[in-house]
Amino acid sequence: MSSEVAPPRGNLFIVSAPSGAGKTSLVRALLSRVPGLELSVSSTTRPPRHGESDGVDYHFLDEAQFVERVEAGRFLEYARVFDNLYGTSRDAVETRLDTGADVILEIDWQGAQQVRQALPEAVSVFILPPSRAELRRRLSERGQDPATVIERRLAEAVEEISHYAEYDYLVVNDGFEQALSQLHSLVEAQRLARGRQGQVHAATLAELLGEGG
Repeated sequence: MSSEVAPPRGNLFIVSAPSGAGKTSLVRALLSRVPGLELSVSSTTRPPRHGESDGVDYHFLDEAQFVERVEAGRFLEYARVFDNLYGTSRDAVETRLDTGADVILEIDWQGAQQVRQALPEAVSVFILPPSRAELRRRLSERGQDPATVIERRLAEAVEEISHYAEYDYLVVNDGFEQALSQLHSLVEAQRLARGRQGQVHAATLAELLGEGG
């Protein structure tokens, strides 16, 4: 008979940030650097854009399908953004965690609140810009938006930042490589936590302590 031990449950990481803080670029770089770390693919009712694939960029649903899943409690979190619904599948996340994979949710503070309520063990990280002036500069560089749009985005960013105290960790993106290294360190620290390592190295611990036959 096989004595194979199931892997310890994976870690769930929540990463949030205001627009312009560099969250998406940091998460993409982190995923490419760290084996066994996966990005949760959100569901949405918005139509696919050119080049997007179902199950890769998003799980594309119509509104009736989305609402049915909401009513069945199948989302860890969901929200309406303008005319479209977005959500994180509870089943998909739980399945990946149960296989031992570490999963990242790239969501805003409202979604993070819902996930923490459902899965209190989630580890949350908030990414900050180094200053308001730098945040304004980054938002201004995105295109030819008028000043009124930039000011609205800055106000939305300030609202997002006001929720920083709800998170376990803060990372200031004042230098991309340094911020990326800090995120990597957070992931590795969670993987080295005693509870997880105790499961991974149960046989070694038993042998060291002279336990067993």
